[in-house]
Amino acid sequence: MKKTPVNALIMFSFLLSTGCAVHTTPLTTSELMSRVAADRSAMFQGQEAVQAPITLEEAMARSLKYNLDHRIKIMEDALALRQADVMSYDMLPRLVASAGYSQRDSYNASSSINYSTHEQSLVPSYSSPRDHFTSDLTLSWNILDFGVSYLQAKQQSDRIHIMNERRRKVVHTIIQQVRQAYWQALGAQQMEGRFEPLLAQVRKALNDIECVEGEKLRPPLETLNYRKTLLEILKQLETFRDELQQAKPRLAALMNLPPGQSFTLVVPPGMEVPGLCDTLAAMEEKALLQRPELIEADYNERISADDVRKSILRMLPGLELNVGGYYDSNGLLVNNSWVDGGARLTWNLMTLLGGPSQYKLAKGQAELIKAQRMALSMAILTQVHIAYQNYQTQVHQFELAGELRDVEKKIYEQTRNATASGSQSKINEIRSATSTLMAEYRNYQNYAAVQNAYGQVNASLGQDPLPQAVASHELPQLTQSIRTQLETKCPAPERFYQRAVCQPATPATPAIPTGSPLPQGLR
Repeated sequence: MKKTPVNALIMFSFLLSTGCAVHTTPLTTSELMSRVAADRSAMFQGQEAVQAPITLEEAMARSLKYNLDHRIKIMEDALALRQADVMSYDMLPRLVASAGYSQRDSYNASSSINYSTHEQSLVPSYSSPRDHFTSDLTLSWNILDFGVSYLQAKQQSDRIHIMNERRRKVVHTIIQQVRQAYWQALGAQQMEGRFEPLLAQVRKALNDIECVEGEKLRPPLETLNYRKTLLEILKQLETFRDELQQAKPRLAALMNLPPGQSFTLVVPPGMEVPGLCDTLAAMEEKALLQRPELIEADYNERISADDVRKSILRMLPGLELNVGGYYDSNGLLVNNSWVDGGARLTWNLMTLLGGPSQYKLAKGQAELIKAQRMALSMAILTQVHIAYQNYQTQVHQFELAGELRDVEKKIYEQTRNATASGSQSKINEIRSATSTLMAEYRNYQNYAAVQNAYGQVNASLGQDPLPQAVASHELPQLTQSIRTQLETKCPAPERFYQRAVCQPATPATPAIPTGSPLPQGLR
């Protein structure tokens, strides 16, 4: 019988240990398939269908409205705002309501002993029943905690502004990516179907040369070189064709369109080179004023300054004020309900030991943030200069690509005529046709590079693609707002490549020596 409590204890420990061992079942295939179906439906839910050719402005609007990365940043901003609202309640006084019920199996009776004689001076008595009910409502406010909570609320509000600047950065990045991807996709759309006829010619020429090689109608080295040239042309054409096929899916991903969905892009009347409205010095000022990274650094500096103030406040004594109402159901009390209030001054003297170190640490962090902002300003100025020089370079390359395309077209016309007359071989025509097609493709690529360089300049300046206030976030209104923002036209840059203006040649008049007779026709 003495072992019964021990056995019970062992059994209880065993049941407790087995009860704490929690096992879960792995996810089933049906559950995973349900998750996949739900995710695929949610990724494209609520989007307006593509019903017409897409303009550049609509592509940007779709990316800003439906891009998943941008949605995540918006959700983070909303979450930061809710956190700021929660922290603002920390500045309020504490209002605590409590209630309780207590019961004893015997009375809480007591007696007193005389200090001098050590004899009982009072008979045992009690002043509370065996069970009673209590309740109270207490309001307390610590002024020191209020000051710290106020500074923390300010810091959280600055963090909301930081999240807004980070979202601006995401918008700038998305707009820049859409600008480049749009023109690359448009070039792919314009070149669509241009590769297959030429590839068919190359394959036919390969079949012909294989027959010639098999019948040994030409020297083996000549046929092998001929075949090698055709294979190199075939590889080059297929490489560029495959590269073109990847352009539209990249743009579709930015607009959050379902993979494989077909769409058409609006063809502009011409490939105009966008100009820059500001000088390089004015661009530097704009970048230092508008870049999200620098504005974020300013807010971080304010947050670090509040950290310094908090370190000072924590070294000060705290004054706590409290007032409350109380109730006790004890029938032996004269007053069952009463109001109590008071003030209390507290000072944690240990903070005087670590407080100076905390203050120095906060000051050091503030100085570090200032130094980081200076370094960031220098990096941003460098980015502006690099973006400007890259813009000039890409404009120059685009002009040269256009000239090269025109020359390749003329060479192809001459080569085709020569092949038709029999003075040149078919492979020269194929090689010239390939060069012409590649030159046109590179012309579109260079124009996309110009647009990308122009977008990099705008991103380096921190210019927003949307005005400060948007009437509506519906797709048509958002598209119109972006179009209005992009309609600002700046003078086009001067051409780097100037064609020479040739005067018509005039026959030179031969010099007549002095004293010689005039020619027969001039007498």
